[in-house]
Amino acid sequence: MLRVEGLEAGYGSAQVLFGIDLAVAEGEAVTLLGRNGMGKTTTIRTVFGLIPARGGRVTVSGRDLTGAAPHRIAQAGLGLVPEGRQIFPTLTVEENLVATARSDGPPRWTLARIWELFPRLAERRRNMGDQLSGGEQQMLAVGRALMTNPRLLVLDEATEGLAPLIREEIWSCLIRLKAEGEAILAIDKNLAALSRFADRHVVIEKGRTVWTGSTAELAAAPGIAERYLHA
Repeated sequence: MLRVEGLEAGYGSAQVLFGIDLAVAEGEAVTLLGRNGMGKTTTIRTVFGLIPARGGRVTVSGRDLTGAAPHRIAQAGLGLVPEGRQIFPTLTVEENLVATARSDGPPRWTLARIWELFPRLAERRRNMGDQLSGGEQQMLAVGRALMTNPRLLVLDEATEGLAPLIREEIWSCLIRLKAEGEAILAIDKNLAALSRFADRHVVIEKGRTVWTGSTAELAAAPGIAERYLHA
């Protein structure tokens, strides 16, 4: 579904990524792990064409999309839940969802399915984006990405700063999506929660992929988390 090979990128004269390798197959859940400042968000932004790649390749279903415009990446089937939510504050909940709805082909995700997944959003469908709590905004960000009917859902710190009950609701949503066959690529600090649904983990350090393995392999190698994930 998604393959990233030797990806390099940076900001101005500062290079951040020095060769990121990762892959996500159809229906697979993969995490991108690493301490703060190691290049996780930069990797996601480069995959989506928000930062130009300086080297390497990004392919989606075998199609080379390295350097493609963000809307081309979205059209290829990647849906992003960005860091910081970035919902439209002056649109209602329903307008936020409709604004990103994909119109070509039969939709897998509709307003009715989003309301069923997140009943709280249904209750607040007429509220403006900036009238929602942080947790509600995060639900809306997930729903907005799903309305693009993605083949791969990418989440960048989807539970950061949320109350425990809201975090659990987001995790339950991801577990359900994985069970329904949705491919997922997730960045988060909560390894225990990620391990409940992730098939594989990719660990990066200073802009390089340093370890890849299954949830069982990561659990059997506690030194990996101690060396690369703990502050």
